[in-house]
Amino acid sequence: KQWYQRRVRAKEFEQAVFKKTKETDFEIVALRGMTVVYRSSVDVSFYVVGDGEENELILSQALNTFFDTISVILKKNVEKKSILNKMGLVMLAADDFIQEGVILECDSDAIVARVCPKSELQEGVAASGMMGSLPITEQTVQQVLQSAREGFKWSLLR
Repeated sequence: KQWYQRRVRAKEFEQAVFKKTKETDFEIVALRGMTVVYRSSVDVSFYVVGDGEENELILSQALNTFFDTISVILKKNVEKKSILNKMGLVMLAADDFIQEGVILECDSDAIVARVCPKSELQEGVAASGMMGSLPITEQTVQQVLQSAREGFKWSLLR
């Protein structure tokens, strides 16, 4: 009975959060004494919820870290289908990132390095144009052109 009541309250809160964030253009909202930071991408929304007195910058950094991690894992294709196809890696990243409400890591590159198999990680980094570990002077011409193409494509899609 208690479990059911908690589940009903959680569902009501989730619906209220979705309704409130749908109505506003801000990335941070206050609701029922909680601070909610959110970010949307195609057909998926990510939320980080903290106590009303929690620092919004910390919540925002946590959200950006998780979103960046997921973006690398999914090769910048952050949408429902991609998330479902790589749900195992997404769940591992979430587990590596936060545990029982405590942020364990704020470096998305470190999370990706621990979660993704090395072959998939190198393929994902090359495909996404994220050559963060290599300075531009050490990248091949093909890698630089690929990064430029990806950046241009994503700027057109936004």
